[in-house]
Amino acid sequence: MAQTRANNGATLEQTLWAAADKLRGHLDAAEYKDVVLGLIFLKYISDAFEEKYHQLELWTSNPDHDYYVKESRARYAVMEDRDEYLAENIFWVPKKARWSYLQAQAKSPEIGILIDDAMDALERENPRLKGVLPRRYGREELDKRRLGELVDLISTIGLGDEESRSKDILGRVYEYFLGQFADAEGKKGGEFYTPKSIVQLLVAMLEPHQGARVYDPCCGSGGMFVQSEDFVEMHNGRIGEIAVYGQESNPTTWKLCKMNLAIRGIESDLGPHAADSFHEDLHPDLKADFILANPPFNMSDWGGDLLEDDVRWKFGVPPANNANFAWVQHFIHHLAAGGRAGFVLANGSMSTQTGGEGEIRQAMVEADLVDCMVALPPQLFYNTQIPACLWFLDRDKPAYRKGQTLFIDARDVGEMMDRTRRALTAEDVERIAHVYHAWRAADECEDQPGFCAAAVLEDIKGHNYILTPGRYVGFAELDEDEEPFEEKMKRLRTELEKQFVQALELQQVIREKVQGLGYDI
Repeated sequence: MAQTRANNGATLEQTLWAAADKLRGHLDAAEYKDVVLGLIFLKYISDAFEEKYHQLELWTSNPDHDYYVKESRARYAVMEDRDEYLAENIFWVPKKARWSYLQAQAKSPEIGILIDDAMDALERENPRLKGVLPRRYGREELDKRRLGELVDLISTIGLGDEESRSKDILGRVYEYFLGQFADAEGKKGGEFYTPKSIVQLLVAMLEPHQGARVYDPCCGSGGMFVQSEDFVEMHNGRIGEIAVYGQESNPTTWKLCKMNLAIRGIESDLGPHAADSFHEDLHPDLKADFILANPPFNMSDWGGDLLEDDVRWKFGVPPANNANFAWVQHFIHHLAAGGRAGFVLANGSMSTQTGGEGEIRQAMVEADLVDCMVALPPQLFYNTQIPACLWFLDRDKPAYRKGQTLFIDARDVGEMMDRTRRALTAEDVERIAHVYHAWRAADECEDQPGFCAAAVLEDIKGHNYILTPGRYVGFAELDEDEEPFEEKMKRLRTELEKQFVQALELQQVIREKVQGLGYDI
């Protein structure tokens, strides 16, 4: 993520996070996430509104402009005409919700109540935001002094003006915060946030295009949609040229997604409310061109015993104690005739034989749906240490790839971001996506031992329909060691002697430390 520097040398994102983090001691992570992201959203739409407001003020005051209005009262009426804003996809912001008004009250003990009133007013005036914006800024346990300080800090940053929008400053801030909140909340936080490098890889491999219907039935905060729109833009398209459909069962996360898409101007159909995709499918007739998803791993309480005769289970009834293959079949059910899907699942999905899952996987392979399997490196996710993989399904493979599946073993790629978390690099994403596209585009594509290989149905059958890439790609070729044996032994002996000396020195240090505690050793 490109980063903008604040006056103190820290990045803009880091400066905002430091201020927001002051609230952590007073609220749990889930609550202060809503507080901070709600304020950032409010600042953004207010800035965009006020930029248009001042533009209209200039136009209506200029005798040489088509908008010129001589009489001041009529001029003011134009500036307050909501249609002028809605015509440019700018939210109408009533006076009590404008940031300048709230900023002037930042030191007031009533600032929390004023922000709640602002959120209410915004929802009343903008039906698209109904039921989306956070409230409870006025509640007693929220420190109003710290809240006011946060308002003051956010006030120093332009988020909605044209220059900021062109640099996607708010989008970057919002994305940074989502990642930081996911980190702070640990396992729970991962429910609403898929690491960006994973989303980038899914999108780079599927390449959603203009005019496509993109669907995510467990959409979290909307990262799949944001990256899909970014991909279209990078390939000479514009925001809004794909149709976005989503669903999310967590009401708070559903609101996060609505805000995340709104700040980027992405129109979406997430249904009228949060809902469980298995038990209340809000898009029952949708057939999507692309499905991208990161469903919860190994869900045991998904209510499968209530859905045994469901129309979606074309390849077998998924076990009631694990939703992995319920998700897979839900995706397939919603794929258009030529549609493709890419999604994350736990590694166990590639090899499990329990609860009928082996039979479901076999039926999918024999139906020639499985296009590509990617084994991922560990430590990529906020919410689990369970090893994960990527599945890619295709309802209509290229003619020369019928009956074939590509396997990619990417367990050794990526770099550590900190002590506990890894990310794929841009080079990793490019390499994996390139291999996949080269395989799909050409009749001949060489295997790379230890990394990628294609297999036909008979090969997969011989492995009992287990789809773990390591079974197919083999081992990487080892570089020949050109160092002569005698020279190598001499070098290794010297290194070993040094290590023996260091070991003795460390042994003495430890002995002295223990004796200093009053113990003989």
